[in-house]
Amino acid sequence: MKLCFCPTSFSVNDKHTMAKKSSDTKLTHLDSEGKARMVDVSAKSPTSRRAVAESYIRLSKNTLALLKKGNLPKGNALETARLAGIMAAKRTHDLIPLCHPLLLTHVDVDAEPGREGVRFLSTVSCSGNTGVEMEALTAAAVAALTLYDMVKAVEKGATIETVRLLEKSGGKSGLYKRKD
Repeated sequence: MKLCFCPTSFSVNDKHTMAKKSSDTKLTHLDSEGKARMVDVSAKSPTSRRAVAESYIRLSKNTLALLKKGNLPKGNALETARLAGIMAAKRTHDLIPLCHPLLLTHVDVDAEPGREGVRFLSTVSCSGNTGVEMEALTAAAVAALTLYDMVKAVEKGATIETVRLLEKSGGKSGLYKRKD
C-alpha cells in the first residue's frame, strides 16, 4: 500500500478554492486563510457518540506461533498492545494537535490473532459535543505499533497494513458504517 500526502485538488493557499467548497466538503480545521484552527464545538448539543476502528499487522508464521504460545522476549505482547491502545485513546488530544480533550466513558481494544497477523478492534464511547473517531483510530493504531515494538526482536519485517474507521454514530452526521 502506497500513501501519498500530497493534495492534488486542493491547496491551503488557494482562498478561491476554499470559498467554492460546499458545506459538506469544507475542511473544518482550516480558516478562510488556510490556517489550522480548533473547531468551536460549544454550540453543539452533547449526544451519545461511539466509534469503532481497526488496525491490522501482518506477521510471519514463526512470530505468530511465538505470540500464541506467549514465548516472545518481551512477554505478553497482545495484552501490552491492548492496554497501550486504551491508554492512547485517552491521550489522543495530546497526539493530534486539533483534537478536543474528551471525557471518554468507554474504551476497549480487542486483539484477534489470525492466520497471517493480528487484527485490533477498538471501540470508544462518550457523551459529548464532538465525535470519538480519532480516539478509536488512535487506539487501533497504537495497539498495532505496540505489537510491532513487542515483536521486532524476532521480526523486523512485521507490517502494519490497515488503520481505518469501521463505524461511528452520534452527532449531526449520524451513523456511518464502512461498506467493505
